[in-house]
Amino acid sequence: MNSRLTSQTAPPRVAITTTTPRLARSITALALGFVLTGALSVGMDVVLHAVGIYPPWGQVTPSGLLLLTTLYRIVFTVLGGGITARLAPNRPMKHVVILGAVGTLAAVIGAFATWNAGPQFGPHWYPLALIVTAFPAVWLGGRLSTSKRLEGRLV
Repeated sequence: MNSRLTSQTAPPRVAITTTTPRLARSITALALGFVLTGALSVGMDVVLHAVGIYPPWGQVTPSGLLLLTTLYRIVFTVLGGGITARLAPNRPMKHVVILGAVGTLAAVIGAFATWNAGPQFGPHWYPLALIVTAFPAVWLGGRLSTSKRLEGRLV
């Protein structure tokens, strides 16, 4: 009797799903993009307060400095979008869109929380600028990251 299994007698192969590891990698990509953006933004705030460029915490920050804050937050948000796209296990721009939506929602919540909380939270244009720039900045970061990824494949 032949002990070798033939294709007719071999047990069917079971496909091993990679849904859980892929989901974990997706969540990690989103979380790292979000946390990186927030950590860099708050870190820069702390540094600028510590070196005396910004007034002490709780005091009114002039609009010119809030414009500077808006600009570096945009740069950090672009970086966060790029990191998310780079780490996404598949469909990087889908991950970037999700991050953009989450970031925009966070900016809206921040605006509601600080809208009439006092002058130390700045003029109303500042939270509105964060809301308006959140999604486009994340998208730009993801787009730049995916275009570099595609260029690398073509070379």
